[in-house]
Amino acid sequence: MTPLISRTDIETYARDGVVFLRGLFADHVQGLRAGVARNMAQPGPYAAENLQKHETGRFFDDYCNWQRIPEFEAACHDAAILDAAADLMQSDRVQLFHDHVLVKEPGTSKPTPWHQDAPYYFVEGCQLISFWVPLDPVKEATLRCVAGSHLWPKPVLPTRWLAETNFYPDSDAYMPVPDPDTEEMDIREFEMQPGDAIAFHYGVLHGARGNTAATRRRAFSLRLLGDDARYVARPGPTSPPFPGHDMTPGQSLRSDWFPILLDRATGR
Repeated sequence: MTPLISRTDIETYARDGVVFLRGLFADHVQGLRAGVARNMAQPGPYAAENLQKHETGRFFDDYCNWQRIPEFEAACHDAAILDAAADLMQSDRVQLFHDHVLVKEPGTSKPTPWHQDAPYYFVEGCQLISFWVPLDPVKEATLRCVAGSHLWPKPVLPTRWLAETNFYPDSDAYMPVPDPDTEEMDIREFEMQPGDAIAFHYGVLHGARGNTAATRRRAFSLRLLGDDARYVARPGPTSPPFPGHDMTPGQSLRSDWFPILLDRATGR
């Protein structure tokens, strides 16, 4: 274990799938802000504006830009962040999956819908982790996570955020999207400062309110993989799609596309 992560943090992450880490990305706040500005000025092929015509504000998101935005890549290689990920996942290896930027401008009415990340992805395993990092102080528009939802027997059916349609055909393999507020689920949310992080498992149900504040809510997410992460086929296109990956079910993700950032077993 590293000094940043306690035994309690590890136990909480295994049980609840979510843990709050103060200041983990503090050294990268200014760089990530510059990276987000560059990302918004020069969006990638997956960039989206997630508002209907009747909705106010601006909700921008984009992912898979670490190779062209050096500030994102720098955060991916931070030793303290990688050690924290390895400790929480209880994994020797940390492999990069992708980065994700989500920006809600002041007065953005649209919430981030409740969802699990795992059903959108072509990866499965127990040793999976996302870091959600605000680059502005957040209160109402912070991330909200349902504790323990990564252990549910069925995943939640993924939906398209803008069209609000099902991502895959209806299947007995998925459960409908619940309403954690009305169903009185155990929702974890935290007032956060720039550089704080919420670490959560890909299987954790999460969402966020709209941004009614007078300030922006910029967030950077880093998605990482551990020892047992494997490629899995889904019943439709995944997000991100990574076309032409040529992987087969049960295979570790190819390291030339998804770099291994830390390997304690080999000392690198």
